[in-house]
Amino acid sequence: MAAAGTIPEGKAGDTSPLRVMIVDDSAVIRGMVARWLGAEADIEIVSTAPNGAMAIRLVARAAPDVIILDVEMPEMDGLTALPEILRLAGNAKVLMSSTLTRSGAEISMKALTLGAADYLTKPSSTREAGTVDIFRRELVEKVRALGASVRRQRLRTRPEAVPVAIAEARPARVPPPISLRAAGLVRPQVLAIGSSTGGPQALSTLLGPLASRLDVPILITQHMPATFTAIMAEHLAKATGVAAAEARDGETLEGRRIYVAPGGFHMIVERQGTSRVLRLSNAPPENFCRPSVDPMLRSVATVYGAASLVVILTGMGQDGLNGCRVIVDAGGTVIAQDEASSVVWGMPGAVTGAGLCSAVLPLGEIGTAAERMLRGPALAGGR
Repeated sequence: MAAAGTIPEGKAGDTSPLRVMIVDDSAVIRGMVARWLGAEADIEIVSTAPNGAMAIRLVARAAPDVIILDVEMPEMDGLTALPEILRLAGNAKVLMSSTLTRSGAEISMKALTLGAADYLTKPSSTREAGTVDIFRRELVEKVRALGASVRRQRLRTRPEAVPVAIAEARPARVPPPISLRAAGLVRPQVLAIGSSTGGPQALSTLLGPLASRLDVPILITQHMPATFTAIMAEHLAKATGVAAAEARDGETLEGRRIYVAPGGFHMIVERQGTSRVLRLSNAPPENFCRPSVDPMLRSVATVYGAASLVVILTGMGQDGLNGCRVIVDAGGTVIAQDEASSVVWGMPGAVTGAGLCSAVLPLGEIGTAAERMLRGPALAGGR
């Protein structure tokens, strides 16, 4: 059951099982993933393939909602196959699967820029019970979230495809009106961003034209393991022309810099005399995540108070919801990405449904609104 104030990530009126295709050269991995997903009543395995070439031949006929695509395979690897799979698969979402290595992370990040929706890191051994359990939970959650997103997109873009009898029996979902609150009255001195599924692409789109024009520190918590967060910081530095790196414990915050929470650590802000410094914490995960958005936002609210500006981008779950409550209570401002431009509208949907936002905007409009806010107290044009 969804928590009070959140907007559930449901199936958008389609009660048939989510259709999944598995592409992996390991028969062991294909079988394991198929058993796990097949055990879920709302998920159906419609096809499997041992390499990208066969996946290309099968994908149109299989008509999956979600494709789990391995990175490294013989004959044709996942990155090579990805563009053709996306062309043939319609609205299907691709979930890249790779080992937690520098090479696997770099390829997965490249795949995200080419249109993959998200990634999974495979356990190094199927005998490591704790690691395998985490992988299984993330697999099921991401398949469900991406599948639900595909279903919602199809209903938005192809309303004529819904049979009349079904439409009459089950009226189309009408989203509740969005309740906005007034923006803070203090010019922000920090920009804090939380994101998850779809976040790397969204961050590049948002910060590419924006970061070099801002004179405040930019803090980012993106749900990723350590190797991935380092590579994402490198990509952001190239995309923005601004210094971007994983945060280091004890470093002083400076304007016109991007600080990325390193995988495996929460990133928090502390006041040290007249300076603000970053701390890395290995405290327990929150919302199943470390780094988590909530600890960052709580610390930002404590140190910056009403001079806090938060942006919640695409991502599954509701990490950031409680932190945004604290930000708003301190007089700060929250902007959320809208549903139509989000890969998964879990995190931004949660803060929107709780009435914590001063603006809910398409990704392409968030930068303008954030820059206006960072240059003065008035935020105009939010909806």
